[in-house]
Amino acid sequence: MKRPEPVHIIKQRREGLLRSLVDGVPYIGFLGIQFDRRGDELTAILPYHDQLIGNPMLPALHGGATAAFLEVAAIIELAWSSLWEGVETEGALPSGPLRLPKTIDFTVDYLRAGLPRDAYARARVNRSGRRYASVHVEAWQDNRSRLFAQATGHFLMPTNGTPG
Repeated sequence: MKRPEPVHIIKQRREGLLRSLVDGVPYIGFLGIQFDRRGDELTAILPYHDQLIGNPMLPALHGGATAAFLEVAAIIELAWSSLWEGVETEGALPSGPLRLPKTIDFTVDYLRAGLPRDAYARARVNRSGRRYASVHVEAWQDNRSRLFAQATGHFLMPTNGTPG
């Protein structure tokens, strides 16, 4: 009988996969987006900084920054969920560069002004097949039940089996 892997090895592998996905998109670093991982659940975090303000009179987060944050959360969740099972069962990270899903369309609903504070988002994969995937993502700030934006995106999955 095969002995279970030590927990620290499993955590390192999971963190390595997430780091590989995030580091593969320089725009994530430009916006300062971070990810908090708890098991297979990811929460995207957009730390507030003044450059994210679109309307200084309110002040409110820029709609483009909000949309980019939601799209990044959706893409990383989709890639993460499509690779998760393989990493868990095979015990190794995929070889070669990770290819991310490509956006087909992305529709954002701005529900209220994003305030000058940190924002959080979680995405849910509605459908994921070999060629196509659909993802819904929700963003909030102080209270998860008071969303300030949500989006639905459709994505083209890479053909070689790794996100791309």
